[in-house]
Amino acid sequence: MQVPQDKDDLACQPWYHGQLSRQGAEALLRQDGDFLVRASESQDGYPVISCRWRGKTLHFEVFRVTLRPRPGRPPALYQLEDERFASMSALVHSYMTRRQPLSQATGAVASRPVSRQRPLTRSFSENVLTDSLAATRPLRPRKWSFSQPANLDHSGRGEEDGAKAGAPPAFRSALHRTGSEPTLLKALPHLGTMADSLRASDGRLHMKAPSKPLRTPCLASGHPSAYCELLPRVPSAQRATPSASCPEPEAWWEVEEEEGEADRCFVRPHSEVSFCIPGHPSRLLGPQNRPLDPTVLSTLRNLLVAHHPGSTALHLLLVDCQAVGLLGVSKSQRRAMGVASGLELLTLPHGHRLRLEVLERIETLALAGALAVLGCPGHLEERTAALKGLVELALALRPGATGDLLGLAGVMGALLMPQVSRLESTWRHLRRNHTEAALLFEQELKPLMRALDESTGPCNPGEVALPHVAPVVRLMEGEETSGPLDESCDRLLRTLLGARQVARDAPRFRRAAAQRLQGFRPNPELREALTTSFLRRLLWGSKGAQDTTAHRLEKFQRVLSILSQQLEPQG
Repeated sequence: MQVPQDKDDLACQPWYHGQLSRQGAEALLRQDGDFLVRASESQDGYPVISCRWRGKTLHFEVFRVTLRPRPGRPPALYQLEDERFASMSALVHSYMTRRQPLSQATGAVASRPVSRQRPLTRSFSENVLTDSLAATRPLRPRKWSFSQPANLDHSGRGEEDGAKAGAPPAFRSALHRTGSEPTLLKALPHLGTMADSLRASDGRLHMKAPSKPLRTPCLASGHPSAYCELLPRVPSAQRATPSASCPEPEAWWEVEEEEGEADRCFVRPHSEVSFCIPGHPSRLLGPQNRPLDPTVLSTLRNLLVAHHPGSTALHLLLVDCQAVGLLGVSKSQRRAMGVASGLELLTLPHGHRLRLEVLERIETLALAGALAVLGCPGHLEERTAALKGLVELALALRPGATGDLLGLAGVMGALLMPQVSRLESTWRHLRRNHTEAALLFEQELKPLMRALDESTGPCNPGEVALPHVAPVVRLMEGEETSGPLDESCDRLLRTLLGARQVARDAPRFRRAAAQRLQGFRPNPELREALTTSFLRRLLWGSKGAQDTTAHRLEKFQRVLSILSQQLEPQG
């Protein structure tokens, strides 16, 4: 189903039924997957998604989070459990097209919209989703107009004041007010006396604005809940998808509100902060997938061929920044970390889990890249084309281009893997037919990677968006430096000094990554295919992915060795 162009008006959506009772919704939903959106009669008109699932009709109330006015940002965000969306239409379209469960507890999937058969009595916009009593009454024409800010948003009139002739009637607002808005005057004086005492630019404001109402009044409602239990979560690094159904890509990582001074309190940091959240429904993999599924491998090969190396590098930068906690870090995650960025957490004692995730990501990317070459059982030209594609991707990730050094470490790890390096015929064919790519790999990429591993490579936030954190991560996880004692001590000192500088420059790296991703709209399937959780399930299957990391890596190294020997036995 295509989303109408006027996506901010719910009246244009065929699946929106306006104010509808629970019984009326249940009568319209007949098969599993049928769903509609209605305005709840018992929950002050808040939007509710009613869905038929496993023979029962379930009702999910949508939470609306009001944002402070800011240019280029929507006035509110809509949320069920995980992701937040800039409009109600975007939320419904995303859950319907991706077949994502409306809640983790029920697993209900809204797949078939039920169109309304009756016309709506009024047009609802997503800024005002309440069907209050004042809104259903016909509005009388406005006769009085004041220039004071306190009188700009009246939307209804009291009936008892309408009978008084010659005096301005008192207004009652049908909208929820926030603490930052001016307080209404209890009684409006006569127009003549007001004109004598006030100028047009004066306003009647209290010295202190009242406290803000709850952002999700449905959570604090005293009414007995008849809706499915939802557990709204803040957007995490893995779940905030900057697609056409989400807020604008340049601001998707800034949906969190600024925290007031009175709300700040110290929370002891802990070591359970993770930016790699498994268990998401996959667009490409089934619930019980086999390792190295040929169909999925063919789909991924077509995806990579369809995208330019520069576009793939931007996809990889986006996923890497989320995996490291550079972008998309929520307020609750910052509280748990005790710092504002994952680059700082990597250097702290309670960043152990994140360091293990970073190491696993680099190893998984390297294995997947090696499989792209060794998994080509066809002609020599096919393996050479895959090898050339990895070299071009590494060139697109280098400093001065995309600047994703974490992704560069994974791609170079695949190119330098022994099972790939021993393919003499393939490398000879690359040097003969793609001389420029082969020279850039030997003369630029290999020295660059060696310098980065020795902590002497470039790390300027101007040309680097995500720095090379592998040396400090390995050092803090107990990996010893090799070589003579003097050189080992020098490398140790450079690594520690570089880690301190990276943590200090974390805001600058964040701005550099945001600038490169500004206006970028990723392909959802390619973006998912580059995540650690997807690659883990692709390489080892849904069952093998539950094994320990060391055992999984050792097992797949043996698989690559067998593939390499089969391709070139005499290498």
